Amino acid sequence: MTSLRDIDLTLLDGTATTLRDLAGDSAVLVVNVASQCGLTPQYAGLEEIAREYRDRGLVVLGAPCNQFGAQEPGTNEEIAQFCSTTYGVTFPLTDKLEVNGDGRHPLFVLLTETTDAEGHTGDVRWNFEKWLIGADDSISRFSPRVEPASAELVDAIESAVASS
Repeated sequence: MTSLRDIDLTLLDGTATTLRDLAGDSAVLVVNVASQCGLTPQYAGLEEIAREYRDRGLVVLGAPCNQFGAQEPGTNEEIAQFCSTTYGVTFPLTDKLEVNGDGRHPLFVLLTETTDAEGHTGDVRWNFEKWLIGADDSISRFSPRVEPASAELVDAIESAVASS
């Protein structure tokens, strides 16, 4: 079986990569994102997290998905433009992918096996669900409603970067 960090990904600009290429063995915060969602303002908080923890080894990775209310209808170029101009996003984003169903990307096949604090496991519930992958490949899952600046997520990030 392929390691979580070695699953093939493609970035918005077409660059082939993996979590290992992006973060080595450091912590990664993976978030399924969308540009036209009520939770889209979380991009601002995710960018703050990315900037604050970048030098401590955390990589934030956005994964655009159009499976929830068709809230990510744009092309890769439109998504990149929106994220850059509206929220100043500097963290990497994958190309648009599926997080649920038969076409679920292999990364999300593994991530959705993790249970969150509310006891939810399985399918992604909505845009902006989050997974924190530690240096030891442990995975913590957070509800879409968990804000990037919430104590719950920040404490988990602090712990993950401290052990990186």
